[in-house]
Amino acid sequence: MSPYTQGTGATGAHELIDLHTHSSCSDGLLAPAALVELAAARAVRLLALTDHDSVAGLELAQQACSLRGIRFVPGVELSCDWQGRELHVVGLRIEPRDAGLLLHCEALGRLRCARLQRMGERLASLGMPADTLVAAALQAPVPTRTHLARALAAGGFARSTQEAFERYLAPGRPGFVAAAWPGLEQVMGCIRRAGGLAVLAHPHRYSLSAAQLRELLGRFKALGGEGLEVSLAGMGRSDTLRVETLAQRFELAGSVGSDFHEPGLPWRPLGRFAKLPAAIRPITARLGL
Repeated sequence: MSPYTQGTGATGAHELIDLHTHSSCSDGLLAPAALVELAAARAVRLLALTDHDSVAGLELAQQACSLRGIRFVPGVELSCDWQGRELHVVGLRIEPRDAGLLLHCEALGRLRCARLQRMGERLASLGMPADTLVAAALQAPVPTRTHLARALAAGGFARSTQEAFERYLAPGRPGFVAAAWPGLEQVMGCIRRAGGLAVLAHPHRYSLSAAQLRELLGRFKALGGEGLEVSLAGMGRSDTLRVETLAQRFELAGSVGSDFHEPGLPWRPLGRFAKLPAAIRPITARLGL
């Protein structure tokens, strides 16, 4: 049995755990309570809500999990910079009311709004109704590129959110503006001061050489990093083996999740992912679960 599945009595059923999800409090489509309902329908028994740079949905998710008998882990996914590259660090078991964390999220919210305004200026130079598009994106609690991409798709400038990214908002495309994210050191300190465990999110997605990834993980570990996402929805076998090896080398616990944002995306289904490799210690042990 995988360390991330636990027997649930005579039925022989297994618990499912998802430690990386998003709600409409950042760039997900489901409200926190609706996310929990979907998790319950899919038999998830331990759930973390890890919205981008926001803890606004944690109380509602906690309440919904209590009603559904789902164990809940308060979390957040913070954006940061490391050597000019955007990275994401998940904080698990955080204190949502930590003053430093709240101030950090507020600052990132302002940064995101300013970034979207600059993207709007670039889209305006292409003849698009940028004011309308940006205004739609800024309605979100935590405005992201995803919200602007959805506005572009809704306005008929792309056939889908993904195409909007590929045509306008991805690095190197005409509407892209890089963000001045806080450094890795600042983000790690923020998570630790809020009582959380830091997990490097989706390490296989970063455009890093093998040597650069090792350098990053060495620094992450030195700053108090606790875990690595070893099993993530849509992760290929070769990526899993590579990340598993790195987790063992740097003595990092393994985390598992879906990175769920919305229903209907077959590569990120809530509560559906490969098992954690048997050689990896689960992050749940460090969470006290």
